[in-house]
Amino acid sequence: MLAGEPKWRRRKEARPAEIVAAALEVFAEKGFAAARLDDIAARAGVSKGALYLYFETKQDLFAAVVRDAVGPNIAAIEAAVATLDLPFGQIARMFLTRAADMLTTSPAGSVAKMVIAESRNFPDLARVWHDDVVVRVLGVVSRLIERAQGRGELRPGDPAMHAMSLIGPLLMGVLWREVLVPVGARPIDLRALAAQHIETVLNGLLTEGGRS
Repeated sequence: MLAGEPKWRRRKEARPAEIVAAALEVFAEKGFAAARLDDIAARAGVSKGALYLYFETKQDLFAAVVRDAVGPNIAAIEAAVATLDLPFGQIARMFLTRAADMLTTSPAGSVAKMVIAESRNFPDLARVWHDDVVVRVLGVVSRLIERAQGRGELRPGDPAMHAMSLIGPLLMGVLWREVLVPVGARPIDLRALAAQHIETVLNGLLTEGGRS
């Protein structure tokens, strides 16, 4: 395709991705309730009728945003940790560092803010976020913790609860950045937060055998 070629002349296969990218921008700027399909279509450079060829509702668009904008980052983390046969401490440090980088450079934070703000009126948003993001992230961390417990590296305890304790401060950091920094709060370095937090958690979780 030549530079500057109008969007309507591009291959049809490219249009869904362009619409999803436009939806992400509009959702981040206006929130879900205020976002209009007309605005998304205009941002994508397609007609509203063309948008409806691929997505029937805003909820469908939101599901596509989660799948295409957030899902690949989660898949990359899943793939990275699933193949590692290292002590839990090393994997946990790698996981939280990767998660902090992803939350810093991807739109996941702004999408999470929107879900929290609007899930009461649009419960399908929370359902999609839970099924496609939360369950996957907690699942991979819980499995790592359960495996480490089986090896005697970690203290007993519900793996899912330990996983929430491990991930929770990053969620707080994202909300701080998305909600409070715009109104004057001190900016937060998510990578530094992750690095400090993981050492605190490992100090309490690791057994003597797990420290070796």
